[in-house]
Amino acid sequence: MNIQSKQQRIREIQTITGLRPTHFADLVRVAQLIHDPAGGISGRVIEVNWSEFGIPGTVTMNLRSLGHKYQYESPHVDIDLVWDELTPETRSWFIAHRSDLWRIEEAFPALDED
Repeated sequence: MNIQSKQQRIREIQTITGLRPTHFADLVRVAQLIHDPAGGISGRVIEVNWSEFGIPGTVTMNLRSLGHKYQYESPHVDIDLVWDELTPETRSWFIAHRSDLWRIEEAFPALDED
């Protein structure tokens, strides 16, 4: 895919979903937390019931996979790459909860992504 068609696809995703790059960065951060709630601190084990945060089990599994894939990445992964990794259920959940993702992030120790 060339750069122009990639840019067009990103615009289409944003237009159709109403999601912005900051929403995707928040989702990647949440996915990283779901994959490793301890934030990479060795010896620290944190068990989390993600349904208490309003995240269904199948969405949790999809986001855990995404978090594993991008565990060492900046949360600013290309929108089209993230979108392609999401199941239809996760996409719907993401669109509906895009404004709540920061609350999930705030419940955990800060990660060194900045």
